[in-house]
Amino acid sequence: EEALVQSEGGSVQAGGSLRLSCTATTRVPFHDTEMGWYRQAPGKRCELVSRLARDGTTDYIESVKGRFLISQDLGKRSLYLQMNSLKSDDTANYYCVVGPRLLRPCTAPGGYWGRGIQVTVSP
Repeated sequence: EEALVQSEGGSVQAGGSLRLSCTATTRVPFHDTEMGWYRQAPGKRCELVSRLARDGTTDYIESVKGRFLISQDLGKRSLYLQMNSLKSDDTANYYCVVGPRLLRPCTAPGGYWGRGIQVTVSP
């Protein structure tokens, strides 16, 4: 059984929007933990796109600030990433991650990873 179940990805045109979601099974600690989204595009290094800390603060890589919004629903054990004004450079596989520490560029010791969602943004 997957620990983190991610929604389907999608294909949109540049300027469009997508909402990614991820639901944690009960074996994944979903309180007092960090959560976030990593992505990896073909030929590029993996990067931490957005992180939600234990205290509720959020951070984003510079290239998505003002366009992406991370949020959670503890009751549904779900994590979301609302992506607006999408660009071709946002095309990548997006991974939901929950764990004690989410680090840059692309590690989360002791964390759980989703299988990945393909997001394709066409010009």
